[in-house]
Amino acid sequence: MSEAPQVAVLGVGLIGGSIGLAAKRRLGAEVVGHSRTASSVERAVALGALDRGAESAAAACEGADLVFCAAPVAVLAEQVRAALAACGADAVVSDVGSTKGELVAACGEDERFIGGHPLAGAETAGVENAREDLFEGARWYLTPTDRSSGLGYDRLQRFLTGLGARPQAIDPASHDRLMATVSHMPHAVANALAAEAAQALTEGSERLPEVGPSFRDATRVAGSNPEIWGDIFASNRDAVADSVESVARRLGEAAELLRAGDREALAAWHAAAGESRRRLLEADAGAGPLRELRVIVANRPGTIAELALALGEAGVNIEDMALYPAPDMTSGAVTLWVAGEAGAARAAELVRGLGHSVSVVGDE
Repeated sequence: MSEAPQVAVLGVGLIGGSIGLAAKRRLGAEVVGHSRTASSVERAVALGALDRGAESAAAACEGADLVFCAAPVAVLAEQVRAALAACGADAVVSDVGSTKGELVAACGEDERFIGGHPLAGAETAGVENAREDLFEGARWYLTPTDRSSGLGYDRLQRFLTGLGARPQAIDPASHDRLMATVSHMPHAVANALAAEAAQALTEGSERLPEVGPSFRDATRVAGSNPEIWGDIFASNRDAVADSVESVARRLGEAAELLRAGDREALAAWHAAAGESRRRLLEADAGAGPLRELRVIVANRPGTIAELALALGEAGVNIEDMALYPAPDMTSGAVTLWVAGEAGAARAAELVRGLGHSVSVVGDE
């Protein structure tokens, strides 16, 4: 971003505090914060995560270029609406919640709101554990709609890149299904495994048995922060239930395989799971150097969201972008940077498929 932004953080815990620290130290931003508890704001100021606190959310939002809402999922929509009511016409309001469908449905009609979800966190909560580098290399999902401001999306993506994050557009429903599979369902499975083991291993015994590292690893998240996870499960209930039922079917198939006792089949099943895990964990490795694409687009609502979502759904991540509106504002140029030769070729194909003119810088 060309000028140091003014940032408002509503909810100053681990994530909100880390946004403040990174924005101040990496981008020179002025950061104002508000929280339900005055003590957390005082601690955030003392730790350098905020320049100052505000007595209300509206006061924190006054004059802000970007607002980040970091309330619990159950009250995020209320917080976002309050921020939108208090902000100026050019402000961008985002959030950090781990479910997006209900929130975008409630607030997505306002072009200034773009939902967000950083895949970053730590074992410990609270602003005392905030870190400037918490978002370094972390995926940060954004959920623009066809109503979202293109200039707002550009500003938000640039800001997040400045924090060290890797923004990527995704539609709200796909986001919630993805999170159900890779984040929310594992918590549900860990809860079930802990309950199953506690019942099976303590029946008829007054002494709890010792458990091994595999059990500790598999149940590490069981029962973590019940208030927060109760909200998450409730707001993403259908996608999580679908994922849990799918896992239950796989466990049923595994039970049949185990009862059959075919050693080669069991070894193959185990090896296939290891390979699947390896591919998932290495999905972003070796993408290659950045390539620059220049796109000419008509100036109409939703164009930037359309581009970002199309590339994101195809697995082509926009590592950076810049907008250059024409003087008459009827059209504009969009510069995109994507990783690798294959990524650039796929991006160009997708952009042309959407009806836009595109060139890859450096190609003949």
